[in-house]
Amino acid sequence: MLDPSPSVPGGFVPKAFVGEVVPFRVVSFREGHDAIGVHLRLTSPSGESSLHRLTPRADGTDTWAAAIALDEQGTWGFRFEAFSDDFATWAHAAELKVAAGVDVPVMAALGADLLARAAAEKDRPAAERKRLLAISAQLRTDDGTMTLAMSTDAELARLFRDRPVTTLRSASVEHSLHVDRRAAGVGAWYEFFPRSEGARRLKDGSVRSGTFRTAARRLPEVAAMGFDVIYLVPVHPIGTTNRKGRNNTLVAEAGDPGSPYAIGAAEGGHDAIHPDLGTEQDFRFFVRAARKEGLEVALDLALQASPDHPWVAEHPEWFTTLPDGSIAYAENPPKKYQDIYPLNFDNDPEGIAEEMLRIVQHWVAQGVKIFRVDNPHTKPLQFWEWLIREVGAVDPDVIFLAEAFTRPAVMRALAAVGFQQSYSYFTWRNSKAELEEFLTSVSHETADYMRPNLFVNTHDILTEYLQFGGRAAYRIRACIAATAGPVYGVYAGYELFENVARPGSEENIDNEKYEYKFRDWKGAEERGESLAPLLRRLNEIRGAHPALGQLRNFRSHWSDDDAILVYSKHLDAAFTGTGRADTIIVVANVDPHSVRETTVHLDTTVWGVPLGDAFEVEDLLTGEVWTWRDHNYVRLDAFAEPVHILKVRERS
Repeated sequence: MLDPSPSVPGGFVPKAFVGEVVPFRVVSFREGHDAIGVHLRLTSPSGESSLHRLTPRADGTDTWAAAIALDEQGTWGFRFEAFSDDFATWAHAAELKVAAGVDVPVMAALGADLLARAAAEKDRPAAERKRLLAISAQLRTDDGTMTLAMSTDAELARLFRDRPVTTLRSASVEHSLHVDRRAAGVGAWYEFFPRSEGARRLKDGSVRSGTFRTAARRLPEVAAMGFDVIYLVPVHPIGTTNRKGRNNTLVAEAGDPGSPYAIGAAEGGHDAIHPDLGTEQDFRFFVRAARKEGLEVALDLALQASPDHPWVAEHPEWFTTLPDGSIAYAENPPKKYQDIYPLNFDNDPEGIAEEMLRIVQHWVAQGVKIFRVDNPHTKPLQFWEWLIREVGAVDPDVIFLAEAFTRPAVMRALAAVGFQQSYSYFTWRNSKAELEEFLTSVSHETADYMRPNLFVNTHDILTEYLQFGGRAAYRIRACIAATAGPVYGVYAGYELFENVARPGSEENIDNEKYEYKFRDWKGAEERGESLAPLLRRLNEIRGAHPALGQLRNFRSHWSDDDAILVYSKHLDAAFTGTGRADTIIVVANVDPHSVRETTVHLDTTVWGVPLGDAFEVEDLLTGEVWTWRDHNYVRLDAFAEPVHILKVRERS
């Protein structure tokens, strides 16, 4: 047996999440023409063993596969077991030979012996054994009629598929598969800065920061839009040395709050709360308030320090000292961060690692189980592998998201060593061709270990597509992110179409990272100027359609227009929990400046409809219903309705 899957390059343990439908595959064959069968033996984390029959692909590659939904968190064991399938070998030969009048008595006798052997197996039900013995006796005096009938009998074939008569058994080595809790693979994230929520401008022009308690007032609105995770940027004290001013200027003015990523001041470091936000008690209040609304708090974990961080005095060896005696600032050329010192793991890796473990455990104790890790690719892979393992050994519910917009090999390596989610290139994949390639890759090529979180924007990223695509661009990207992958996210302000960039950059002008933002959420929605209703509807659709809660079921289809993206997400009835299959088709005009008319071409066999047959689809955004086939005309107006999200109705 060759090429077992799921697998991860380098021998790391593949991943899944509770409820994920995982495709298990292996290449298996033997010499000659005799039939074989392949089983998958699964051992759950609680020790329960189960056996699953694999099906050969019809593509001549000797690949055998089965899709299994895993329902228990923890580490599963699996191995493949191949065997000579004696009944299938006999049935195939008997069907051909008896029809041709060749070796008829021999095939009847072989069939009789085979069924008698099966009837002797004690683990078969008594009624089944009785039937097999009766057929065996009939075959011993058969002229070929019974032999031919039994070789093609579907019920008998099913019986032997469930309990095959086997010889020449072989088994693969035992493999492992780690299953995380469902939130590691499914969720809608909403990012915001708590200091902006409830901030007030005073009469003297200064600003009073929002607090955790004022920010908690925003939680019901976020929950009402259907989000699952509320992600907070760092909430720690901010340094004053080299504090950045508005729009990343090098000189801060009085009242400028500074970047929350310049962590550490006299009030404390990574285990402290910024005094403007409140206390640890206030933070725990926020976590409880979020939980009450059905939201889980994710906290930014940025392993770096401002020049005022206590680490600088207590552990100068944790930083890089330059020849002139100064400490090196963080850089991402051409960007330079004069308010941040990066950690240097080379001098005291054990000391740094133990301190980071302490920090994570501190916040876990405050109720945080999700961490968005800032720039993990600038730290050693061995450190992350160790940290994630150590944290998970104590609390397996903790989830780490890698914010690493870097080279593909590094992004994939971070996922392989343990990160449960990863930022991806989604924000920069905008054309039809780019999206087809990207979404197919993350849904299939790397799905065994890398889960993409399809953020549409962040506080650091405002792509040209959003800058110049107008409101249509915001609608298009939200629709694709919410339906193409089971995890996606938005940064606050997305629903207000904040699309003005600082000149020469991919960042919002008046960036919230350096100042407070004042937004009229309610007024914008009342005036019809908010994307919140669409986000609410998208999350309703996600909640109602289990096919959208899977990653590996993305399938790209075709259109005659280079701006019309077409894909489907299908889930068989066995996995939906409703007894009915679930199929969603998305047709998106990815050119936000145009009206497009074209024909889309669907492989309807993906959801069990023969090519050419009619079926009904309902647009879940507009409520319109159409009769479709495998070739369909569409018209998508970027300024009105740029995307169809179609539910395939069950056929009567």
